[in-house]
Amino acid sequence: MSHEALVTRHRAVMPSWLSLYYEDPIEIVSGRGCRVTDADGKTYLDFFAGILTNMIGYDVPEVREAINRQLDRGVMHTSTLYLIRSQVELAEKIADLSGIPDARVFFTSSGTEANEAALLFATQWRRSNQVIALRNSYHGRAFATVAITGNRGWSASSLSPVQVTYAQSGYRYRSPYAHLDDDGFIQACAQDLRDLIETTTAGDVACMIAEPIQGVGGFTVPPDGLFRAYKEILDEYGILFVSDEVQTGWGRTGDHFWGIGAHGVTPDAMTFAKGLGNGATIGGVVARGDLMNCLTANSIATFGGNPVSTAAANATLDYVLSHDLQAQAAKTGSLLLEGLRELSEHNPAVGDVRGRGLMIGIEMVEPGTKVPDSGSAGAVLEAARRGGLLIGKGGLYGNCLRVAPPLTLTESEATEGLAILLDAFDEGSAQGHASDGRE
Repeated sequence: MSHEALVTRHRAVMPSWLSLYYEDPIEIVSGRGCRVTDADGKTYLDFFAGILTNMIGYDVPEVREAINRQLDRGVMHTSTLYLIRSQVELAEKIADLSGIPDARVFFTSSGTEANEAALLFATQWRRSNQVIALRNSYHGRAFATVAITGNRGWSASSLSPVQVTYAQSGYRYRSPYAHLDDDGFIQACAQDLRDLIETTTAGDVACMIAEPIQGVGGFTVPPDGLFRAYKEILDEYGILFVSDEVQTGWGRTGDHFWGIGAHGVTPDAMTFAKGLGNGATIGGVVARGDLMNCLTANSIATFGGNPVSTAAANATLDYVLSHDLQAQAAKTGSLLLEGLRELSEHNPAVGDVRGRGLMIGIEMVEPGTKVPDSGSAGAVLEAARRGGLLIGKGGLYGNCLRVAPPLTLTESEATEGLAILLDAFDEGSAQGHASDGRE
C-alpha cells in the first residue's frame, strides 16, 4: 500500500488533531541500529528515535531476546495483583540509580500517566491542589497534565483538577532576563519564584514540576544551578519538587544520568518513560518512600510494569549501563553541537543552537531578528527527510528543530547526519523564506 493511500485511511478514522510529520507522511516499516526504512523502501538515518523512545536503536538483539524469552513462557500479562519478578528487578535498579532516599517505584504505561501519578502523590501528601509548573513546559495529554502544560500549542483545555501557577522556565533565548549572566539570570528567576509563591498562591503549594531540559518546548537548557536555587526556596515552604525525566533520563544529556543532575539537587520524585523500554510501553515514578506510600486507598496498574515491558526495560537499562552510553552521548553530542554552532555563525536564519548530549535544539528565526520562523523550520525538516535524515520539530512557535538520535549513535553516523543536516539548512532556509514571500 502506498503512503498516500494509508494517509487517506488514517485521516478517515483518526482524530484531526493527531499530528503527522511531513507534507507527504511516511510509514516506517523496519529498522536496524540507527537507521529505519519506510514503506517505499527509502532508508533514513534516524535523529529523532520515535520522539526519544528508541533509545538504543532498532532491532537490538538483547532487547528482542528478552521479550522473546517472556513470550515463550506464554505470559504477556498478569496485572500487579500478582508478583512480577522482572518488575521488582527493574524497580530495584531504578531506585538505586535515582539517588532518592528510601526510594519506591510505581510503573505506568506512559509519561503522561507517570506525571498524573506524581501529581496525585504530591497533592495527597500536601493536601493541596496547588501546583507550580514552568512556562513553555509539556507534561502530557491527560486532564491534569494538560493543565500543567505551559505551552499553548499543547494545552487543549483550561479546565483543570489542579490550580496552576507558572514560574520562569530557564528558556533564555526569549526570556526578559536573557541579558543577564548565569548568576544574574538564576537570581532573577529565583526572586520571581519567591514573589510568585507569596503573591499568587495560598502558600500551601503541593509541588513544583519541571523538565530539566524542556522537550516539546524546543530543547531549552537553563543554566546549571537554576533548579538548585528553586529547590532552596521550595524547601523553605515545604513544597515538593518533581523532576520530569521523561525525555532527559538514562544518560541522554551526556554529563549526567538524570537531567536534574546538572543542578546538584535530589528531587522528591522523578517521572520517567519513553527510552526505558526502547519502544516497549512503560513509564513510572520513583519517589521518597513516605511520599509514595501516602495514598490511603487501594490501587493497581493494569498494564504498568507488565512482564513484557519490564523484560524489555531491564534489557535496555542493562545495555545502557554496560555500554556506557552516557559517555557515548556526551561524545557524539559534542560533535553535533560543535558543527551546528558553526552553522549558526554564518546562517542568519539560525537564531539559537542549544543542547546537552544527544538532546539538541535549533531555533529558526527571520534573519537579523528573533521573530520565530516556523516556515523555515518546516522546510529544513522536509529537506532533511529528502536527504535521508529524520529529525523532530517543536518549540512554542513551532520554529525549533529537535535532534535526539539513539544513544548508540556512532561518531561516523553523527558526522554523516550532520552533513545531511547542514545541506538541509542551506536548502530549507531559502525555501522557507521564499514561501513566506521574503527574499
